[in-house]
Amino acid sequence: MTDREDSVRLDGKVAIVTGGSSGIGQYTALGLAQMGATVVIAARNPERLAETASWLRARVPGATVEAEQVDFASLNSVRAMAARIAMRHPRIAVLVNNAGLVMGRRTVTEDGFEAIFQINHLAPFLLTNLLLPAIKAEDKARIVIVASNASTRSVIDFDDLQLERGWGPMKVYGRSKLMNILFTVELARRLDGTGITANALHPGFVGSRIGNKGWAVDWLWALIKPFVLSPAQGAETPVYLASSPAVDGISGQYFYKKKPIRANELAYDAVAGSRLWRVSAEMTGIEG
Repeated sequence: MTDREDSVRLDGKVAIVTGGSSGIGQYTALGLAQMGATVVIAARNPERLAETASWLRARVPGATVEAEQVDFASLNSVRAMAARIAMRHPRIAVLVNNAGLVMGRRTVTEDGFEAIFQINHLAPFLLTNLLLPAIKAEDKARIVIVASNASTRSVIDFDDLQLERGWGPMKVYGRSKLMNILFTVELARRLDGTGITANALHPGFVGSRIGNKGWAVDWLWALIKPFVLSPAQGAETPVYLASSPAVDGISGQYFYKKKPIRANELAYDAVAGSRLWRVSAEMTGIEG
């Protein structure tokens, strides 16, 4: 970080990091805790959450770290967590939507949605909307969405959003990441003039727990490992977007290595963005 970024303080501010118990989320939480923020890490595994909370407190003595168990494969779990957080924190300065998943076979959640589509898009869409009142209560709040360049060649088929036809793990993952960016651009448009910014990012190819067992194999990992970033390196851009004065007022952009880059052109389609918002609102039961 530059000296300017090193001097940033978030004392008295609340930051939420989903997928905060491992990988990019864990190191994003660390960076924000080091700046003095009250950090709420949210993830599915309660044991891993407790371990990470202890890890953060050990590295940042005096840090305020809260752990929230949530399962993004259950929209009721997302609603319950959002209610708990909003009750404790009526003002939220930072929301980092980092949690994500790729899996090797098509699975349907308890809500009836394809799992990658729900976990990577619908759940963060719902969580963001549920926390918006608390985010709007904070001056110059920031929403950061971890997407991926897996979106680069993806398309969105509104007649088959959940890929009931031609499902493939990277195909649906890429589409979900395109939805992340499309959501970010539409969210930024809706928040224009509020002082809240929303930006998405590609963290780079990071070694993390994003894949579930059975998806990756040891020999493939051995080949790609020399090119993989550490979770700490992958967290640099999320922390930058969540805190740096250099991006004050910048919204609706897509970043890589702390620089704005051009995303898949479909991410800037205003008609598609509005349509995705409307469909997602119907699926999650919120006002569109």
